[in-house]
Amino acid sequence: ECECRKKRTARLRLKNSGIPAGMLGIGFKEFDCRKDAALKNAWDTAVMYYKCFRDIEGSRHNSLILCGQSGAGKTHLGMAVCNNLLNNCQVSVVYMAYRNAVTRIKQVITYKEDYYREIGPYCTAQLLYIDDLLKGRTTDTDLNILYEIINYRYMNHGPMVISTEKMPEQLVEFDEAIGGRI
Repeated sequence: ECECRKKRTARLRLKNSGIPAGMLGIGFKEFDCRKDAALKNAWDTAVMYYKCFRDIEGSRHNSLILCGQSGAGKTHLGMAVCNNLLNNCQVSVVYMAYRNAVTRIKQVITYKEDYYREIGPYCTAQLLYIDDLLKGRTTDTDLNILYEIINYRYMNHGPMVISTEKMPEQLVEFDEAIGGRI
């Protein structure tokens, strides 16, 4: 494979990721742990996930969830993982801003072909990053869409990076099937 093909492939991977332009430069070095042990632990976990991704990618336990309060740096760490995997490991990443994506999918839910075109990239991505999972008011339709994506990835061992303000036990309480698969 020539250099120009590698560059074209890298540009295509980046274009297909859906990562907003302002988030493309986010890395681990810029993360401020604020001398907080919990933030340092989150940073260590995110870096370890990035380093071990190829070894765990096809396994059942291949995902990363970043939980905590607003402003703690979950999105920063999730983007750092994704940017590093995208740029350094040639991993195809699809970014899903939860609230926006679910709204877009609901708009085409009655048109089968459009629905599967919208939901497909989230189901089949090599790595899916769901940012701000369950942010805002959630309807039954939102949960059905989310279940379809999460269940597909669960059944096919598709890795995910997820940021959410909900704690793991809250995810299970919120919806046992979704929380259990995450």
